[in-house]
Amino acid sequence: MRVVGDVHGDLTAFEHAVATDRFIIQLGDLVDHGPDSAGTLRLMLDLIDDGRGLFILGNHDRKLGRALEGRRLRRDPPLEETLHQLSGPVQAGLRERAYEAIAEAPAWIVQDDLIFVHGGFHTDMLIEAPPPALGSMTPLLSRALFGETTGRMQPDGYPERRLRWIDHIPEGHVVYCGHDRRSTDGRPWIRDGRNGGRAIFTDLGAGKGGHLAWIDLDV
Repeated sequence: MRVVGDVHGDLTAFEHAVATDRFIIQLGDLVDHGPDSAGTLRLMLDLIDDGRGLFILGNHDRKLGRALEGRRLRRDPPLEETLHQLSGPVQAGLRERAYEAIAEAPAWIVQDDLIFVHGGFHTDMLIEAPPPALGSMTPLLSRALFGETTGRMQPDGYPERRLRWIDHIPEGHVVYCGHDRRSTDGRPWIRDGRNGGRAIFTDLGAGKGGHLAWIDLDV
């Protein structure tokens, strides 16, 4: 198995990441910001069709899915660019296929003592199935997509996040997540919690001037 962090439209990096015989679990945010969100989606869909991979629902993926189904929401330049890339005859059928894949994407996956989620963990994820990707926002889905927020905004305009959820990861369990770009040394950022669990943050800024991280697991 190969766990791949946030791609954000960096198709070239994603092509390198998936050049393996390992099964791909991509941790969400396939689209927006980078140069080729359409190509990234197409490659992910090919992996799904070939039974070689899947992706976890990210907040950018969900926003794209809701835009594709005609929901009224705040449009931002990265989303507008992704929608533009998905338009036109060259991308015939891609919008529909992308929408269907996003609608079916799980917000989290639990495999034995491994948890795969985009934003942040909650203990209820160990006993509850993920809700519909494009349905109503629930507290658990919000945690999965955005992590744990304080309700305050940072100077950069993004919500302030806290990491208390890491202390609730059960002993021996590992959460692989993206969303939070915490690393300062170009490697996945690892933090151990008080209960003996571990969180590994894989977002290294692909599509935003950083690079793409992936981790191979022998499971």
